[in-house]
Amino acid sequence: MTSTKFRFIILTGIIALTAARTNAQDLYAAQRQSWLKKAEEYKPVLTETIKHPTGIVKLEKDAAAFQGWKMVPAGRVEQFYNTPINQKNTGMIVDFGEHMTGYCTFTLKTLRGDMDSPLRLKLTFGEVPAELATPFDPYPGGLSRAWLQDETVTVSVLPSTVTIPRRVAFRYVKIEWLGSSSGFEFGFTDLHFKASTSVTVTPPELAATTSPIIKDIDRVGLATLKECMQTVYEDGPKRDRRLWIGDTYLESLANLYSFKNDGLTKRCLYLLAGLSNEDGILNADVFEDPEPHAQKTHLLDYCFLYNVALKEYVAATGDKQTGLDLWPVAKKQLDIAKMYTGEDGMMDYVKAGKEWWVFFDWKDGLDKQAPLQGITIYTLNQTYALAKLLGKENEVTEIPAMAKKLKEAAHKNLYDKTTGLFVSGPNKQVSYGGQAWMILSGVASKAEAQKALKALPTVADAVHPGAPYMYHYYIAALIESGLKTEAKAALVDYWGGMVKKGADTFWEVYDPADEFKSPYNFFPVNSYCHAWSCTPVYFIRKYPEIFQQ
Repeated sequence: MTSTKFRFIILTGIIALTAARTNAQDLYAAQRQSWLKKAEEYKPVLTETIKHPTGIVKLEKDAAAFQGWKMVPAGRVEQFYNTPINQKNTGMIVDFGEHMTGYCTFTLKTLRGDMDSPLRLKLTFGEVPAELATPFDPYPGGLSRAWLQDETVTVSVLPSTVTIPRRVAFRYVKIEWLGSSSGFEFGFTDLHFKASTSVTVTPPELAATTSPIIKDIDRVGLATLKECMQTVYEDGPKRDRRLWIGDTYLESLANLYSFKNDGLTKRCLYLLAGLSNEDGILNADVFEDPEPHAQKTHLLDYCFLYNVALKEYVAATGDKQTGLDLWPVAKKQLDIAKMYTGEDGMMDYVKAGKEWWVFFDWKDGLDKQAPLQGITIYTLNQTYALAKLLGKENEVTEIPAMAKKLKEAAHKNLYDKTTGLFVSGPNKQVSYGGQAWMILSGVASKAEAQKALKALPTVADAVHPGAPYMYHYYIAALIESGLKTEAKAALVDYWGGMVKKGADTFWEVYDPADEFKSPYNFFPVNSYCHAWSCTPVYFIRKYPEIFQQ
C-alpha cells in the first residue's frame, strides 16, 4: 500500500473519531483563550532582508548529481539585466546562491518597439535543480498541485513592477516567455527577494578541531532551521507551511543549541494547547491564518512528543510557569497510553492503528508495534520527569509502575535473545526504528543496546529509516548506547550524503538508495527544506566531544 493511500485510510478513520468527539465537554474551556493570548504575545516580528541574484545558470544532465540534474554557471547578473526576452530567447534560470523564504518582486522595461499586446511570463521557483527540469503536468501527485511553485504573470503596461503575492521558498527561479507581440522586446531592470525569518542571532562557531564535513553539515542544518523558523516552527516553508508537533519537538531541540529563540518554542507550545480538541487531546498540526485553527489530525506519536517537548523546554529554560500552565495538557495525553495498554503490559498497536494515524516514519511496511511500545514508555518517563520539575508527582503517582510494567513486557515479548535484536509484529520484523525506540525507552540495557545496534547493519532485510525524521532517533539511540564513534559516522554518512549531493538545506525525504522517493507519488512536491531534518545542529552542538573533535 502506498503512503498516500495509507494516509487517506487513516485520515478517514480520524475524521470519524473526531466526529464522535464533537459533543464532548470542553476540558480546557477556562484556559483556552488565555493560552491563545499568550501564544499571540510571543509571535515574533520577522526579520526581512533584501536579496539579489548572483548569476545566471543552466540545467545540465549529470548521472552523478542529485536526481540526475545540476546547475552550471551560464552568465553574470549584468547579462540577465541586458538580455531581451522574446520568441528567440524564451527564458533563463537565475540563481540567488542560497535557499530563501519570502516574496519575489521584479521590474520590467521596454527594450525595443511598442507594447501593442500584453506580455505573459511564467516563473517557477525551485529548491533543487531537478524541480526545474521536471514537467509538472500532467500532475501525478497525491497532494494538491497548487503546492508546486509556478506562477503565470500577465503585464499590460511597461515599465511595471510586479510582486508575486504568494510566499515562496527557493534558490533558483526559472523565467519563461509565454507570449508578447513579435515586434516588441522587453527585459528586467530589477529582480529581488524579500527573505524572512524569525532568527536574529548568529550561533557560536564550532571548535577549530571540527572536521570540514561536520562544519558543512552544521551550516546546512542551521540554514534549514532558520528557514523553518517563521512565526511558528514550520515543517517546510515551501509545502505544508504549518505547525506540526513532531517537527516542533525536533526544531526546538536544535534551537536550544543554536538560535536560542525560546519565545518561539513557547508560542508553539501554547498555540498547540489552545487549539487542542474539546476532550483535551492534541491535534497534530495547526494553522495560523486567517486565524489560528487546528486541522483536526489525530496522530498518536505526536501527542506523546508534545509532552517531551514541554519537558525539554522547561528543563532548558527554567520557565516553570509555562510548564505549570500547560501541565494539564501533558497529563491528559497520558490517557492515550492508558487506553491502549493491555493487562499484559503490551500496547494494543493494532487497535491504535485503526483509530489513529500512527506515523513514526515515511516508510511503507514499517511495523509499528516496537516503536509504539517504546515511545509510550519514553513518554511516561519524560512526563514523570516533567512532573518532578513542576512538583506535580502526586498527580501521576501511577506512572512509574506503569512504565515498569510496559518495559518488562516489551523485553519479554520483543527481545530476541538469540540474535540480540528487538522484533516487531507477527512477522518479527527487525527495523532501525524498532531498535531506536527500544533503546531510548530504556527497555534495552546498555550492553543489549550496543549488541543490537552493532548487529543491525548485518541484517539484510532490516527496515531502514525512510526520512531524516526517523534517522534522528537512530542517531539518538547510538549516543544513548555509548556508541559515539558509530553515531558520528552515521551522521556524516547520512546528512553528509545530502551535503555532498548539493543540499543548501536538508530534505524532507532522503533515501540514499532512491533519490526520487516521495510519499506523495511525485518528487518535485517533496519539501527540500524541512524542519525535521535540521537536528544535526542539535547533535553537533550538544555533544562537542563526539562531533567537534
